[in-house]
Amino acid sequence: MSTARDEILGRIRAGLGRDGGDEVQQRLHTHPRGPIPARTAGLDRDGLVALFVAMAEEVAATVTRVSSAAAVPEAVTRYLADHNLPARAVLTDDKLVADLNWDATLIDLRRGIAEDGDAVGIGACFAAVAETGTLVLLSGPDSPTRNSFLPDTHIVVLRADQVVGFYEAAWDRLRAARASATGFAMPRTVNLITGPSRTADIAQTLELGMHGPRRLHIVLIDDGT
Repeated sequence: MSTARDEILGRIRAGLGRDGGDEVQQRLHTHPRGPIPARTAGLDRDGLVALFVAMAEEVAATVTRVSSAAAVPEAVTRYLADHNLPARAVLTDDKLVADLNWDATLIDLRRGIAEDGDAVGIGACFAAVAETGTLVLLSGPDSPTRNSFLPDTHIVVLRADQVVGFYEAAWDRLRAARASATGFAMPRTVNLITGPSRTADIAQTLELGMHGPRRLHIVLIDDGT
């Protein structure tokens, strides 16, 4: 028997000229594309990476570029020391960061979900968008959302081949992963992070760290591995 909800949604579909099929799947396969920014046109991978770094730094993120994944732990150690931050951090189980040789550092690492008192969080991301210097993070067992927002300092490891030109390309990657990867599940949440948390609600004075991390540091692996 049709419920009141079904009847209401049926009227809405009829008014919109839709047939009442699986609209989620239709949307995934026939999604509209927005305007593509001119500043990303014609850029090769090196150009996209350079644009991403410039845009990320413009919104107060910091970037360290390393030649290989093996150099990431040392780069993180140096960043913590240079900013007088504690050599303690919570680490996600994302394969890109979890498999690194952290034992070679003096960082006291705890793996898992961020808790009160975790000053530094280290994790990875799914993609990065050059047009705005934005990181794309997916929620999941290996990448808890709170790890990106609770610690005062958020350190994200990124491969150069994860940088795309514009937002539509990042969504294309997610759809492709869903279609091709065995066991891949669409995330409950997709977080788009552009620079550290900020607000200017009070007296138009910019304050960092009001609703999330005060610092966003990106370690970019240039060789993509």
